[in-house]
Amino acid sequence: MNVDRYRVRHNDRKALTRVETDETGPFNNKEAGVAYLEKGVEGLEKRQQLLYAQDQHALLLIFQGMDAAGKDHVIRHVMSGVSPQGTDVHAFKQPSREELDHDFLWRTTKVLPERGRIGIFNRSYYEEVVTVRVHPQYLEAQKLPPSLVTKKIWDERFEDINAFEQHLSRNGTVVLKFYLHVSRGEQKRRLLQRLDDPAKNWKFSESDVLDRDDWDEYRRAYSEAIAATSRRHAPWYVVPAEHKWFAQVLVAEVIVQALDGLDLSFPALSPAGRRSLARARRKLER
Repeated sequence: MNVDRYRVRHNDRKALTRVETDETGPFNNKEAGVAYLEKGVEGLEKRQQLLYAQDQHALLLIFQGMDAAGKDHVIRHVMSGVSPQGTDVHAFKQPSREELDHDFLWRTTKVLPERGRIGIFNRSYYEEVVTVRVHPQYLEAQKLPPSLVTKKIWDERFEDINAFEQHLSRNGTVVLKFYLHVSRGEQKRRLLQRLDDPAKNWKFSESDVLDRDDWDEYRRAYSEAIAATSRRHAPWYVVPAEHKWFAQVLVAEVIVQALDGLDLSFPALSPAGRRSLARARRKLER
C-alpha cells in the first residue's frame, strides 16, 4: 500500500485539500480493507515484540483532528493486538494550573516513551499551535511575559516543535503524526449520533458544537501547523477518516512500514548468555 500518498511535504499548506476525507485507497469495499487490517495488526504485534526486545528505539504516535474525527476509535482498533505492557496512551485535555506554570512542551515531555516502548498521544503539544491559536484567551492563561507574545509566536513555536522532534529522532525515537481528516458534514453526523445514542451521550460536550463555529479557523491553523512541522524525521500523514475502517488500515500500515525501516531483531546472546542457557537446560532435564 502506498502510504507516501498521504505523507505531507514540508511547507505544503494545501495538504488538507489534496486528500479527500472519504478516500479508501486501493480497497473497493470494507471487507477487503478489514482483511488487510487484520494482517497489519498481526504484523504490528510481531514488530512490537522486536522493538521491545531490541531496546534501542522508541515509537511516538501523535493523533490530532477535529472533534469526533475518530481518534479514540483508531487507537483502540489499530493497537488491539499490541501488548499493553509495552504501550502507554496519554490523552491531553485542558491544562492544569501546574502545567500552565511550565513551558508548553513540559506536560508531554514528562510522558515520552522509553526505549522499546510505544507512546500514544491522543492530542498533544500541537494543541498549543492550533486550539490556543484559535482561542487567544488560552494563550493569555499561560502568563507569558508580554514581550514574548508577538506576531512571531506561532512561527517560534513551530521552530521549537521542529527542534524538539529532531532531538527525539536523534535519540532513537521514531515520531509519526496523524491528522484524522473528516468533513464538516461528517462531524455533524457523528455529533448528532452522540446525542441520539444514550450509550454515547457521555462523549458529548457543548464545546464540540461551539467549536464548529470556528471550523475554518481550525482548518487554517491545522494547515499551517502541519505544513511547518512535517519533516522526514517526524512526518505528518493526512488520514481520510470518514470511513473508520480505512483510517485504521492506513495508520496501521504507516506504523508497520516505519518499524520495518528500523532493522529490528532479537538481541543475539553473548557467549556468557549461551552458557547460562545451557546450565539452565541441564538443571531442567535432570
